[in-house]
Amino acid sequence: MPIRYRITKRSNTIANNKAPQYIMQAVNTGVVTLDDISWQISNECSLSALDVKFVLQALGPKLQFHLKDGKIVDLENIGKFKVGFKCKADPDPKNLSPKRNIQKYHLNFQPSVVLKRWLKIGITTYKEGSRSI
Repeated sequence: MPIRYRITKRSNTIANNKAPQYIMQAVNTGVVTLDDISWQISNECSLSALDVKFVLQALGPKLQFHLKDGKIVDLENIGKFKVGFKCKADPDPKNLSPKRNIQKYHLNFQPSVVLKRWLKIGITTYKEGSRSI
């Protein structure tokens, strides 16, 4: 399926030229739940949808457990997850401490080679409201 987009007006508050600019913005077409994915996977294997859902639900806490341990979690065809953080700089390295300098933590995701190649070749898109794809 192609990706839908819309054209959105944005104002540039940083540049000297404050003329509005227009961007193309991807439009989401809905949400796929864990139940949906579990049911779809169960139709392609011998496991029940409930078994698949329990495995997928167990992935979350295991992901957190290993990330908390400082590991990179490689989910092969999906990609890799690792923890990162935003840190406030200081001219003296002796003054750096996690409590004082780490401002917030975040999760880094690096898509798998398969997903990167898929994105690189491009995805079909169409303008929201148009009849042709």
